[in-house]
Amino acid sequence: MAAADFSFHGLLRAGDHIVCGQSSAEPLTLTRKLVAEGAGVAPLTLFLGSTLSRTFDGELPEGMRFLSYAALGRNAALADRGLLEVIPERYSRVMQMFTNGAIQADIVLIQLAPGAGGRPHSMGLAHDYTVDSARCARLVIAELNADMPWTHGAELPPDIHIDHWVQANEPPLTIPPAKIGDVERAIGAHVAALVPNGATLQAGVGSLPDAVLKQLHFHRDLGFHSGVFGDAAGQLVQCGAITNARKGIDAGISVCNTVSGSADLYKWVHENPTVNVLSGRYTHAASVIAQISCLHAVNSALEVDLTGQVNSESVGGRKLGGIGGLLDFCHAARQSATGGRAITVLPSTADGGMQSRIVVSLEGNPATVGRGEVDVVVTEFGVADLRQATLTQRAERLIAIAAPQFREELLYLWRKSTWGKRAWH
Repeated sequence: MAAADFSFHGLLRAGDHIVCGQSSAEPLTLTRKLVAEGAGVAPLTLFLGSTLSRTFDGELPEGMRFLSYAALGRNAALADRGLLEVIPERYSRVMQMFTNGAIQADIVLIQLAPGAGGRPHSMGLAHDYTVDSARCARLVIAELNADMPWTHGAELPPDIHIDHWVQANEPPLTIPPAKIGDVERAIGAHVAALVPNGATLQAGVGSLPDAVLKQLHFHRDLGFHSGVFGDAAGQLVQCGAITNARKGIDAGISVCNTVSGSADLYKWVHENPTVNVLSGRYTHAASVIAQISCLHAVNSALEVDLTGQVNSESVGGRKLGGIGGLLDFCHAARQSATGGRAITVLPSTADGGMQSRIVVSLEGNPATVGRGEVDVVVTEFGVADLRQATLTQRAERLIAIAAPQFREELLYLWRKSTWGKRAWH
């Protein structure tokens, strides 16, 4: 039916848990109508993945609360308002939390690309938790979007029953190009020097991942297996740097779980058999990732302490990220028998250069990646290889890639710290 003819009135029940598609696959027509019509039915809990739209930025119905696996994108603003609870789990475990009942799913909102020629509808830009939650839900409401790309691997499973169909009234959400400055370019150059020809890449979207990928145009026979496929990855395929010829599995195919980027990217992935949008049960499964040859996983962090602990979740009590697929890919890259690396990237400073992101201690902030799992850390000032390094060596190498104005203070505080007193010679 047309969006103007659809209403949530009579469908919502107090206490409902509503699951929404994420990132560029957010069904904008439905989520915006839900915000407009949700008043008077309380409480309502919405499960969000990574949120890139501003659907939930303004005034919200009383009693509407949110749940997610991370404070990614606009979710951080919801956390600041006290409206978001985070389940700190790996992305690979999110799907099964719906099927085992750990997360309730009463209504599922999903966006689909129309099928044609006898083929099924496609989930297009995301093959995520909406499938598993739809199998458990009371109602599944699909937003059919003619502008959504039809992608291979994301065909709607035949056992998913759609209770209500709504025509989308706008194209899928697009993501503007990330702003890449001198810091990001320097980090990208350092990482590119670590990546050999034939390596398989995992990277997200945003200024740092894009800066890394843009430095790889002259590499050859790269592979791609990641949670997200963006414009920078698409450009590497189109210039011939990514061929997926040597990745060990899925030869000739770039594999991802979601696609986020420009309208041009969406046109390019439409019906493109060289890009497969596959279930998170596959893209993030340890048994699958373990088969990938020379996996180089590139993930950003909020801060790293001098023992090597990596925080990618929160600072000072503010939720600013999450575990997501970080641990899934980090562990696989470190265990790679074919020269893989888990690469953590971050600018050396925050707050306009006033705060160092290389810190003596996380001071109560979470250690997303433990010191026993850290691999290589990169800032604009260089590369700190922490593999098989002692505590003293770790501190020395991390201080060397901190911003110069903080190095003396970091060294002083390290020597005064518990670890430094025990380790420094």
